[in-house]
Amino acid sequence: MPELKLTSQAKDFSKWYNQIILRAELADYAPVRGCMVIRPYGYALWENIQQALDRRFKSVGVENAYFPLFIPKSFLEREKEHVEGFSPELAVVTVGGGEVLEEPLVVRPTSETIVGQMWANWIKSYRDLPMRLNLWNSVVRWELRTRLFLRTLEFLWNEGHCAYATSGEAEAETLQMLDVYTDFAVSDAALPVIPGRKSDLERFAGAVRSYTIEAMMGDKKALQSGTSHFLGQNFARAFDMKYLDRNNELQYCWTTSWGLSTRMIGGIIMVHGDDQGLKLPPRLAPIQLVVVPIYKTDEEKSKVTAAVERIRAMLENEVRFKIDDREEVSPGYKFNDWEMRGVPLRMEVGPKDVEKDQVVLARRDAPGRGGKSIAPQAGLLHAVHELLDTIQADLYRAAVAFRDANVHEPASYDEFKAVVADGFARVWWAGSDEDELKVKEETKATIRCIPMDQPGGEGKCFYTGQPAKETAIFARAY
Repeated sequence: MPELKLTSQAKDFSKWYNQIILRAELADYAPVRGCMVIRPYGYALWENIQQALDRRFKSVGVENAYFPLFIPKSFLEREKEHVEGFSPELAVVTVGGGEVLEEPLVVRPTSETIVGQMWANWIKSYRDLPMRLNLWNSVVRWELRTRLFLRTLEFLWNEGHCAYATSGEAEAETLQMLDVYTDFAVSDAALPVIPGRKSDLERFAGAVRSYTIEAMMGDKKALQSGTSHFLGQNFARAFDMKYLDRNNELQYCWTTSWGLSTRMIGGIIMVHGDDQGLKLPPRLAPIQLVVVPIYKTDEEKSKVTAAVERIRAMLENEVRFKIDDREEVSPGYKFNDWEMRGVPLRMEVGPKDVEKDQVVLARRDAPGRGGKSIAPQAGLLHAVHELLDTIQADLYRAAVAFRDANVHEPASYDEFKAVVADGFARVWWAGSDEDELKVKEETKATIRCIPMDQPGGEGKCFYTGQPAKETAIFARAY
């Protein structure tokens, strides 16, 4: 039997995080350094994330496509800032079929360049615009320090790519997709994220402006959870992506890109998890409800099994559920096992419950007697749905309360240093790139974002003392 007890978050958050992934069978280390194998339970969670996002993408008119894994190295060199940003992370193929390649091929780190090349062929007229595509794929970035889900050499994600006739349309779409990611994070992942603009130092290589959703993890560090980029005409000029406008004049397109990856799974683990294991939001949980039959004798088993079969018929196609009929482990072990795996709701069915036509329901997010309730078998489906909705909302409320309690507004640099050692700092900011780098060197904190939600008015920059018109969120980050 696998070990269920975890290192406590307070003792060693990093060790707790790694243990939970391995023991809940979300993923495992691959034979290749820095890579991971996503196991069925973890992949089912990713599939639910995919489906939730895919519905949103298609509802705003985005279509799915697929582009090759290999990109000619020369493509990346056409956009100067892009190649400089990605060069240290590139995996390059120089030999194929036993022969040295005429041109090295880069294993896809992101697809702006190859998409730009193809769009230059496809887009001829304003009638071909907008072009709105999404790719579900994997990318490779040769990271030195890796961690399961958060930073691996290869990871899964969506990458959206859109081309427009005007700057205004492209900017509007960049912000629209930021809103889509925010809605998904809040509504489905129960993560309270802060949407905002990246500083120039933190923006995507090749972008004019980058936007992000930032979340606070259980150890009070930040996690960049999704990004959306306004690319201007940088890639359009690099790949000669032109169209004939209504006046029959050639114009460069305006493009965007946006992505959310399997690091979102790491975020869900670190925001909601506790010392007992995962706590998965019901809307994304691979298993929303586990049914545990409880009996001692063959006679009790017969009655309980019959009741469980009736319950199965009620739940079928309505709830993602599993009946745990393992006989080699005790009910107590099953309870702990499914708690560790983060299943939102547990249903216990014993002989006395069968006699009373009822079940016991236990919430993962509310341990002990406080999280238990009795529900009649008549109307059981309604009770289950109601509890799952309550759990979803309560997980979000708890995460908001934790974040808000750990976002501070230091008045001085000395106060700031203490705050970012164990939380987020929201401060007035008017510093230069050089100032930002000095803060990072001295505190290990970076500008996570300049929030879209600003207080208005003017304040004094906490670092330079100069008048500032915007506040920024600083934090240490993954």
